[in-house]
Amino acid sequence: MMEKVTIRVPASTSNLGPGFDCLGVALRIYNSITVSRIKGRQRQEKIVAEAADLFFERTKRRPFLFSCSAKEKIPRSRGLGSSATIRLGILHGLNEVANRPLDRLSIFRLCAELEDHPDNAAPASFGGFTVARGTDFQRFDVSSRLKFVLLIPDFEIRTTAARKILQPKISRIGAVESVGNAAAIATAFASKNYEKLHGVFVDQLHQPFRAKLIPFLPHVVAAVEKAGALGAFLSGSGSTICAVTLRNPRNVAAAMQRAAKSRSEIVITTADNRGVQIRR
Repeated sequence: MMEKVTIRVPASTSNLGPGFDCLGVALRIYNSITVSRIKGRQRQEKIVAEAADLFFERTKRRPFLFSCSAKEKIPRSRGLGSSATIRLGILHGLNEVANRPLDRLSIFRLCAELEDHPDNAAPASFGGFTVARGTDFQRFDVSSRLKFVLLIPDFEIRTTAARKILQPKISRIGAVESVGNAAAIATAFASKNYEKLHGVFVDQLHQPFRAKLIPFLPHVVAAVEKAGALGAFLSGSGSTICAVTLRNPRNVAAAMQRAAKSRSEIVITTADNRGVQIRR
């Protein structure tokens, strides 16, 4: 019986503008979560305890005591799927220690249930670009030609707060524009015709409202386009802004920082096509 395992889980950028709660891409930034069976009790964070409770409930396995530790490279509450990586790390770790009662698809579904939306859980689980509809999804590899430039401000935004600011109704015209753009994004990733991503990250579902929390968002998006990128969008619920480009990522990064006029970190990365990795 395995006593200790480390799970590496990628970050993810979700929504991609109009693909609210549906679209996501796994990124090459990682959290590593180590789960160990122990004899003594250890105090657990709420996010860990909830994942463990759901795992034992659904697998009908007798709960056992465990410890967990995390090497976190993904900043918390920045719209990069940090919570999904912790939940997936715990679920996969317990699954390995318990002799694998669940497959990867089942673990993804448990994580999506805990997250209350699948758009980070899907890419983090399976890698690549994912289109999630409830607990069903499709995934596509993403070429390393496509660069993701992340502007990570030095302030957090809680998902719950970012959801409260959303409006209960939007116009039919706004809905149609958002649906069309989301479909265009999915088609571009599926066909690897990334040039078609130009101009399709606009939405009327969440970004216009969340710009109140990140007032420099429209300035950064405009600067990105002027610098030759395909476009930019709020990563998840923020505060990170993600630009997508096929060329000159450093120029795009510099333009983002100039436009933001805010203390921030820049990360230039590519997509992760592997998803969760188990390190025994």
